[in-house]
Amino acid sequence: MASQPVVIALMGPTGSGKTNFINQLTGTREAKAQHQLKSHTQGVQEFTVNLSNGRKYVFVDTPGFDDTYRSDRDILRTIAEWLEKKYRGKVKLTGIIYTHRITDNRISGSVCKNLDMFARLCGDKAARGVRLVTTMWDAVKDMAIAEHRVSQLESDFWKPLINEGARHKRFEGNSPRCAWEIVADLTEGGEVLLLQEELVDVARKLNETTAGQALYSQFQKLLHEQKEAIKQLQDEAKAQKNPELVRQLEVEQRRLEAELQKTWDEMGQLKIPLMRRIALFFSKKTQSRTINVNAVVPQ
Repeated sequence: MASQPVVIALMGPTGSGKTNFINQLTGTREAKAQHQLKSHTQGVQEFTVNLSNGRKYVFVDTPGFDDTYRSDRDILRTIAEWLEKKYRGKVKLTGIIYTHRITDNRISGSVCKNLDMFARLCGDKAARGVRLVTTMWDAVKDMAIAEHRVSQLESDFWKPLINEGARHKRFEGNSPRCAWEIVADLTEGGEVLLLQEELVDVARKLNETTAGQALYSQFQKLLHEQKEAIKQLQDEAKAQKNPELVRQLEVEQRRLEAELQKTWDEMGQLKIPLMRRIALFFSKKTQSRTINVNAVVPQ
């Protein structure tokens, strides 16, 4: 009887090196996406590697939540559908590689959002199979600064995940050997993710999951910021006497109003009616708990 394949998912922000990491594992020569911030992964993609010892690996590339072409709700649905299908098919993730650019000078809102969504769909039980992988060490110009960033990540930004068993690994060599060393201990078992439990074991809809509600909260924050930006533009336009500048401000205001409408629409898809929220409060609970990560890292 053939052994179960080792299934490892790659998650993280756009441009953080997920696809390049898989390319190093599979021998594919498509590393151009590594240093780019445009999304090159439009859906969930599986790559199979059969080793000479009979071991089979399946590496899974996923899009980030700051995708160039698709909304965060679409991304969450795409990842959730894949995870649900695998779990219903009795396939558990052996591990998850979460990538982060060590070259980032600051922890952006996009990076915070990606980690928050990841922690909430992962849950505490699956955290032991998580490897927090820093990438792009070959582009580091000042090693002392990079080491300081690692210290901040481990002691603050990643600390809740590390406390639950996740481990930091450095993808320093940008080579197949370095990539295989990182996944070497991810070969046995595997825990169900919190999102899988919620969708399958307790039969929640996607918008009722922890990740779905975290996305709803993010949209609420974005809505407030967009409203404030529109108000500021309106005030600036009233104070200006330059017709051309007023016209430019009005164009920007219309753009923001269009974005505001998109945010309203996304929130409408994720909102849970009051009676359903009450029913969920008394419904069956998951065994996994959510992991609350810190929103920012001091710079």
